[in-house]
Amino acid sequence: MEVEEFLDLDMGDAKAELVDGTIWMMAGGSPTHAAVATNIIFALMTRLKGSGCRPYGSDMPLRTGPASIRFPDVTVYCNNPASTENDGKRLLDHARVVFEVLSPSTASNDQIVKLAEYRELESIEAIIFVDPDNSRVRLVDRDGNGGWLATGTDLEIDALKVTLLHDEIFARD
Repeated sequence: MEVEEFLDLDMGDAKAELVDGTIWMMAGGSPTHAAVATNIIFALMTRLKGSGCRPYGSDMPLRTGPASIRFPDVTVYCNNPASTENDGKRLLDHARVVFEVLSPSTASNDQIVKLAEYRELESIEAIIFVDPDNSRVRLVDRDGNGGWLATGTDLEIDALKVTLLHDEIFARD
């Protein structure tokens, strides 16, 4: 299946990704998974206001290949994505940072397959994996450097010149 055909599909409430032209159904996330993704979006919205960058949730597709579409939990697009000229677009350009909130069933695929796809995108400067079960964060930068941060350590995202506090990423209220 082609990307445009996939984007035209009405999947109802179902979620799916396109991987090398094949549709792969996605499972729903847990309340903790959703809360962590929301915490990240909220923290980034306030810090990135006026910067020309904006975070989007898992409803915004990211093209990772000629016949592949992913839906990261949070993607930060830059180059003024909120401009009115982008209103009708189904795909945005200039993704700079991608967050994947891990779950036991997807952690391996996220950190191997998706990591490789994201690293192939020229505009991506950082890929961040968030493990809500262990309250840990793993940052992989453009050079492939980085690793798991100690529990309680704040997340410094050089690509955006922002810091997200550990407690706000994993806040439960």
